[in-house]
Amino acid sequence: MIREIYAACKVIGTVAVACLSLGILPALAEPKALSVELNKLEPQGAGCRAYVVVQNDDTTAYKTFKLDLVLFQQDGVIGRRFAMDLAPLKAQKRTVKLFDLDNIACDKIGSFLINDVVECATDTGPVENCLAGVTVKSLTSVQLTK
Repeated sequence: MIREIYAACKVIGTVAVACLSLGILPALAEPKALSVELNKLEPQGAGCRAYVVVQNDDTTAYKTFKLDLVLFQQDGVIGRRFAMDLAPLKAQKRTVKLFDLDNIACDKIGSFLINDVVECATDTGPVENCLAGVTVKSLTSVQLTK
């Protein structure tokens, strides 16, 4: 009988909240396999171009995935805060995104902090606590943390 209720909970979206409260349907509250990698920094005129690689090993595609990012200078002082939009992210796909940071030289960047995920949604709607499911790494001398 529990198996039939579980199947019904998966099929009928409006019943999902009740099913969650009964502990029948597991919560789908956060992404399970998203990694964000700072792969390369490259001088671009008076600024710096950042190459970011996102690996989505999840079976879920993300139509929105926007990070609240803080750039720290080499002395530890906050240099800039900005949003970085990495969407769309296809399911089980590696994606490369480029971002130009105007008027800041690559050698002046000390680290990046993913302060939060400000937008995160799939085709079925918003995803809660997206930051918890994200892992980070850097292949550069500039650290990326969350």
